[in-house]
Parts: sequence; C-alpha cells; structure tokens
Amino acid sequence: MSKRWKRIAFFLSVMGPGIITANIDNDAAGITTYSVAGAHFGYALLWTLIPTTLALVVTQEMVARMGVVTGKGLSDLIRENYGVKATFYMMLGLFVANMGTTVAEFAGLAASMEIFGASKYVIVPIGAASIWLLVTKGSYITVERILLAACLLYFGYIVSGLMSGPDWSEVARGTLIPTIKSDPEFLMLSIAIIGTTITPWMQFYLQSSIAEKGLRKSQYKLVRLDVITGCFLTDIIAFFIILACAATLFKSGIRINEASEAALALAPLAGNYASLIFGLALANASLLGAIIVPLATAYYICEAMGWERGVNKSFREAPQFMWIYTFMIVAGSVIILLPGAPLVMLMVTSSVVNGLLLPFVLVYALSLVNNRKIMGDYTNSKAYNVISWATIIAIIILTAGVITTIILPALKGYGGGR
Repeated sequence: MSKRWKRIAFFLSVMGPGIITANIDNDAAGITTYSVAGAHFGYALLWTLIPTTLALVVTQEMVARMGVVTGKGLSDLIRENYGVKATFYMMLGLFVANMGTTVAEFAGLAASMEIFGASKYVIVPIGAASIWLLVTKGSYITVERILLAACLLYFGYIVSGLMSGPDWSEVARGTLIPTIKSDPEFLMLSIAIIGTTITPWMQFYLQSSIAEKGLRKSQYKLVRLDVITGCFLTDIIAFFIILACAATLFKSGIRINEASEAALALAPLAGNYASLIFGLALANASLLGAIIVPLATAYYICEAMGWERGVNKSFREAPQFMWIYTFMIVAGSVIILLPGAPLVMLMVTSSVVNGLLLPFVLVYALSLVNNRKIMGDYTNSKAYNVISWATIIAIIILTAGVITTIILPALKGYGGGR
C-alpha cells in the first residue's frame, strides 16, 4: 500500500467526531435561520459565513486538542480544575438549554414530514423510538458510521442550491463584499447566523466523542483535519441553503418564517425535486440533532458527576448515562405531541440559556487549553490566543445582541400573549 493510501486509511479511521459535530449544528434551528436569511435579504448575508467559519474552526480545534491530549471530556476537566459547584450550575443550565433544543429538533422533524402528508403523531414516536434504539443498543462505531452516512444527505442542500439557478455574479458580490444595513431584521439575522453556528453543546460533545473513540496525541494532526473539514463543510451547506432561498424566494418576493415553508415554496420556483430534496434534508438534520443533543447532555452530566458513560456501555454498566439520554428523547417527543404545549417559550428559553452559557464555556476552554500542567506542549501560541480571545469577545457581543434584539422581545411578546 502506497504512503498516500495509508494516509487516507489513517484519516478514515480517525474521521468522525469533527465532521459529525460541525455538520449536526446545521439542525432545524440553523436551517430555519439560513432559509429566512436568504428569503428575506437575498445574497446580502452570505459574507457573514466567512467570519463564522473562522470562529467555528478556532473554538472546535481548541476543544479537539484538549480531547486528544487529556483523553477526557470538557466536563471532566472543568470539574477537576474549577470544582463541583461551578460545574453543577453550568450542567444545570446546559440541561435546560438542551431540553429546549431537543424539542426544537422534534418540531423540525414533525414540520418537515408534514410536507409529505405524514402526521406528527406517527412520525415523532417512530423517529424517537428509532434513535433511542440506535444509541442504547448500538456501539459507538456503529452510531458514528450511521451519523457519517446521514451527514451525506446534507449535500442535498447543495443540489437544491444549484437547481435554483442563482446569479453567480451576485453570489460572488454577496460573499466577498460585506453588506451592512440598518434594518433591524438584517442585523438580527446577521447575529443569528453566527450565534446558531457555535453552541455550548458542541464543545462538550466533540471532546467527549474524541475521548470515547480513544483518539490520542499521536493522531492530533488527523483529528485537526477532521475538525477543520467539518467546519468548512457545515458552512458550505449553510451557504447553499441561503443561496437556494435567495435565488428563488427572495427573487419572487416570498417571505417565510420556517425552513419547512421554504421547502414548500421551492416547488413552483425551482422544481418539485429541489423542494423534495430540501424537505428530506430538513427531516434528516432534525433527526440527527435529536440524536446528538441528548447524547451530548448525557455525556457532560455524567462526566461532571463522575458517572460511567459512553455509547459502548449497557444500561447496567452506565445507568445514569442511558437514563438521561432516554429522558431527553421521551420528554422532547412527548412535548411536541401535547396540544397547546408552550413550544415557543421553551425554544426561546433555551436560546437565552445557551447565549448566557456559551461565553463561560469558551472562557473555561481557553483557560484549560493554556494550562501547561494539563496540555504540556500543546497549549495555544500567542497568535492563537489573540484570535481565540477576539473570537470569544465577538461571541459575547453577538450574544448580548441576540438577547437584546431577538430573545427579550420574544419573551415579552409571549408574556403579553398570555
């Protein structure tokens, strides 16, 4: 076997955590954000994906590096270095946030399949049972391979984008020349595009999956390649979602509020196949999110409490891990099926908590990655620290913007509606 093929084989053996974590961040909420951005403002917001990709690469690479050097999850390291009390309150907040996110994933699944005439009372229970069986009865390698295969369906958005007939000169202008508008909705979506791409659960899931897979320092370069590949892939998909909606819905003056509406509206404009692909890709993204977000929750809570965890474990070996995962799946699916359930309130609350926690999570991660007792020679360089702190400060500012311009008005509106 030639050296080139050996390198490819080694990469394929390591590949998984980085690509899966980044791609599944394009969940129901993310796809909705990109669809609305394209439908409402055309190609004007494409440029925001460039700084978003840089920020995503910086944060994910740091966390992955800690995973291969320490062989531990992020919750483990926070508990060991900052105490049980700080860890407990962070885990409590993350649990609340992830519960709301899980509900959003099942809502996305229900909405996407209703496009094809399927009832949520059938689809949601089948989806919940399927992903529960996958994780509780399968091995880590089996789950990872299925998730990687499912990630291929995201390329359906690229197909939809190409079928929509975009104006490539306008696409290039929107990508390379930053556009700023005073329109509050434009500013809101600019913030939301970056905010929906970097979330607290991603940091915990990525490091935990690297630790469970047993990846170590000797494989760091390949892990890094896996992470960077995942970050670029997820934002390429986001690029084509915006592009598809810009070339069709924006051009025709059609405004939407949900990704499922975009799938329906694409049919007469880009053809039934583009609409079908868009809808199926949304269902796929929602299902993957419903697998990973509860899994991330089970990982970081068990790490924080020192309990056994891992997909390779059985209910008997890791009861807390399996029951937390089971609770998230059951609760998330049941809430979707309840008549009059406060879905908007749950999703908005989860966004608030995610926004408040993300800066703390990233500051913890940056502090840990610069601790030589933990990382040895794998700490950040000075230049990397400058980029990392700039990213964190930008995220804090953007988070404050999201809470001020999006979340607080939504909460007031919900409260007023009650």
